[in-house]
Amino acid sequence: MTQSLFERLERLAIPYQRCDHPAVFTTAEAEQWVPPMPGVKAKNLFLADSRSPRLFMVVVPYEKRIDLAALAVALQVRKLSFASSDTMQQVLGVTPGAVSILGVANDHEGRVELVVDGSIWEAGALQCHPLINTATVSIALDDIRKLLVDTGHAARVIEVPSRPASA
Repeated sequence: MTQSLFERLERLAIPYQRCDHPAVFTTAEAEQWVPPMPGVKAKNLFLADSRSPRLFMVVVPYEKRIDLAALAVALQVRKLSFASSDTMQQVLGVTPGAVSILGVANDHEGRVELVVDGSIWEAGALQCHPLINTATVSIALDDIRKLLVDTGHAARVIEVPSRPASA
């Protein structure tokens, strides 16, 4: 599926910078293995509403600690939890550790609601995994927007609620 993503980027004339690296599963591992590249570093949460079939891809800056209860209120759902790895594979075509905004390219049924933190949406470029966690690409945000139009996904841009750092 990664190859079809790169073919899609080429078809849309979307340039990117790519860096291959050892598999990363956390932001700390990414900091260790991904060299400096243009763009804001993001973390991505693939969440499900525990009481409906709604699925959410939430994209926030690395350092943001998300308040899931407050986010559920903002999204008008009862309770959010992490979607299962089976659902992740079926809908996004990725495994844990490889979730990124680019995963919506595999959501052919339009099941995923994309929620992007305003600070990410205003950045010049974004670093993200290209459906695998052994590579990182940097893509201009205008080109991410072009890809989203091509996939039929609209971003809901909000200030994703955060919780304070632990003392």
